[in-house]
Amino acid sequence: MKYLIAGLGNIGEEYAETRHNIGFKIVDYLAKEQDVSFTMKRLAFFTEFRLKNNIVYLIKPTTYMNLSGKSVHYWLQELKIEKENLLVLVDELALPYGKIKIKNSGSDGGHNGLKSMQESLLTQQYPRLRFGISNEFEKGRQIDYVLGKWSSEEKLTLDENIKRSAEAVKCFCLEGLNNAMNKFNK
Repeated sequence: MKYLIAGLGNIGEEYAETRHNIGFKIVDYLAKEQDVSFTMKRLAFFTEFRLKNNIVYLIKPTTYMNLSGKSVHYWLQELKIEKENLLVLVDELALPYGKIKIKNSGSDGGHNGLKSMQESLLTQQYPRLRFGISNEFEKGRQIDYVLGKWSSEEKLTLDENIKRSAEAVKCFCLEGLNNAMNKFNK
């Protein structure tokens, strides 16, 4: 089986350690764990590895968050992967910090990356892993919050939460969506 894991974020050093780039952080963790490196390809940083009998492709779209669907759509077609074997990794304001929730469909919830995904894929039916960043911001400060850096308190457990998210990705590839939801949506 082939899987496409799309970590969403924004390219550029100024975004590297922001909450909005958690998708990039999770695929970076997987690449490091598997001892593979990203290379610049069309519309994304790209790498791949084998996980038992599966081929797992990792991408970090270079289109910025608001156009990430364009990159994901291209790579699904290029690699001939069905949408059910796609997992989009994204930050989520509606979840407490560090909580992950895997779903097989849903609305964009106001998230520009998921909105772009829906526009490019022409459906809301694709798996996604939402990583909670909470909503601890003052009214009107949402953009500053999501594009802000992790707090010192969040940094204490960030690596552990990224590792757990990476385990959920591997479970999705090895055991399927339902098993991943049952194990990690607690």
